[in-house]
Amino acid sequence: MKSDKISEAVVRRLPVYLRFLNDLQKREISTVSSQELGQKLDLNPAQIRKDLAYFGDFGRKGIGYDVSYLIEKIRHILKLDQQINVALVGAGNLGHALSNYNAYLKDTMKITAVFDSYAPKIGQKINSLTVQPMEELGQTIRDQGIRIGIITVPDSEAQNVADILVESGIEAILNFAPVILKTPATIRIHAADFTTDLQSLAYYLHDGKEGITDEQQ
Repeated sequence: MKSDKISEAVVRRLPVYLRFLNDLQKREISTVSSQELGQKLDLNPAQIRKDLAYFGDFGRKGIGYDVSYLIEKIRHILKLDQQINVALVGAGNLGHALSNYNAYLKDTMKITAVFDSYAPKIGQKINSLTVQPMEELGQTIRDQGIRIGIITVPDSEAQNVADILVESGIEAILNFAPVILKTPATIRIHAADFTTDLQSLAYYLHDGKEGITDEQQ
């Protein structure tokens, strides 16, 4: 790696590249150029080359990138070449959906434990996982070496859940609760806020009166 300081924007683009490269591999396409990547992903080819150059020299002039080799390298950069266990807290509708999706993932990063504080949900099965009580969270995290936590609880409970995850040794959190969490600087938090994203989209909508004729008014 040429630099220890890689911007978050670069890191967030790597999974996008990986997803497209995996699709190319499934279609038995062996090489791809930055120009082709840029066209398919609606990104500047120069930006793609710059992103990848932070981590090494993966392309060959006049040929492009070897798809299988680049997949291997990006997976290594993202630490996806090792088993990463994930704990999910909140076995509601969203938690169920994420756990169900997780069952079909053929990857080394997987939800391996689900927790909830609501008694009727304890013991329920979500595919191969059994919903566990919160009292077992700390020990399960330590036993399974879980490093990432997902929070899908109401906002009133989110901070308490985050505190428990941090105390149990979690290194990163994906937060679906609509609240800003306070954690030590060493804990990486990514927020997935559907409401904010949806509301921001409204800004780009056309005025409702555009395209309406005088007769219609």
